[in-house]
Amino acid sequence: MKYDYLIVGAGLAGCVMAERLANVSGKKILLIDKRPHIGGNCYDYYDEHGILIHGYGPHLFHTNEQWIIDYLSKFTSWRQYEYRVLSLVNDVLVPMPINRKTVNMIFETKFKEEDEVRIFFEKERECIDKIESSEDYVVSRVGRRLYDLLYKNYTYKQWGIEAKILASSVCGRIPIRTSLDDRYFDDRFQLIPLHGYTEMFHTMINHPNIELRLNIDYQNLKDEKYDKLIYTGLVDEYFNYMHGKLPYRSIRFEYETFNKEFLQIVASIHYPNEQLFTRTIEFKHITGQHHPKTTIAKEYPIAEGEPYYPIPTNESAEIYRRYQKEAEKLNFVAFVGRMATYRYYNMDQVISQSMALFERIANGRE
Repeated sequence: MKYDYLIVGAGLAGCVMAERLANVSGKKILLIDKRPHIGGNCYDYYDEHGILIHGYGPHLFHTNEQWIIDYLSKFTSWRQYEYRVLSLVNDVLVPMPINRKTVNMIFETKFKEEDEVRIFFEKERECIDKIESSEDYVVSRVGRRLYDLLYKNYTYKQWGIEAKILASSVCGRIPIRTSLDDRYFDDRFQLIPLHGYTEMFHTMINHPNIELRLNIDYQNLKDEKYDKLIYTGLVDEYFNYMHGKLPYRSIRFEYETFNKEFLQIVASIHYPNEQLFTRTIEFKHITGQHHPKTTIAKEYPIAEGEPYYPIPTNESAEIYRRYQKEAEKLNFVAFVGRMATYRYYNMDQVISQSMALFERIANGRE
């Protein structure tokens, strides 16, 4: 069989592209993944205790875009869920992101109005003319004391490099509030697929024009005929690392199950200081599953392993620019997704990027 498109990677970007090309354009698709499952890092499954867990860390869907919700709602029903996080500072659990309660608990203040917190931040903050790093971003907003307590060590553990080297966008993703709003995200829509991400992806690609093959590495794929390639894997790997290897951060998960309904009062607890792990995740808060037991995961960031997070530094940006120039020379390959475009994207951003690519293809511009 000859396929119209070979799509490498059955994660979020690959599944969206396969669904659109098959359903809207009537194209024949071969969708492959080197892993034994679909869904990429959004993959979830039931562990040996029957508890639904996220296999690559918690994935919280949030967006301000109604059209993205409308699109995904074709493939899933939803559970309303607002993600909340506490951070252990001086043996006290305080809200993260920073809000008025965080300030009051850490500094033993009694602020009741947002203006009081703004004045406090104004006294604490450092004036930095040009915000070039994550450290610059935080210190210029809330000062060095809160930075040292909540960001400095956590960021180093998470990324393996200091925040003064990381792009400002990394810590800039986290809101800083003067109110009592303790949600982790500001977005208008904060939802979880009711029956899990994996089931949503299976529904998405359930189409006679889509053939799925797992446990297949693109580089070992032989004798398949297709017109065009959509690549969602590592962009540097595609070009055989000709300009050097792009850095990624990975995670080692340590799971533990307890004979109680819940262990934590929120889904995620951050450990910004001496612990080797960065956070503990209790999945039942996220999934809403009813079960007499509960499973948590401790996350230990590591340098080698499955590529989870592109590391945004000036050096890595320059390496990626070289690969981007190589990609622009190819008219039979399109690169999409977090790894293929080396961007630290949220899920809605991956969908938006994939939809933009599909529109270009549908309109004959790709």
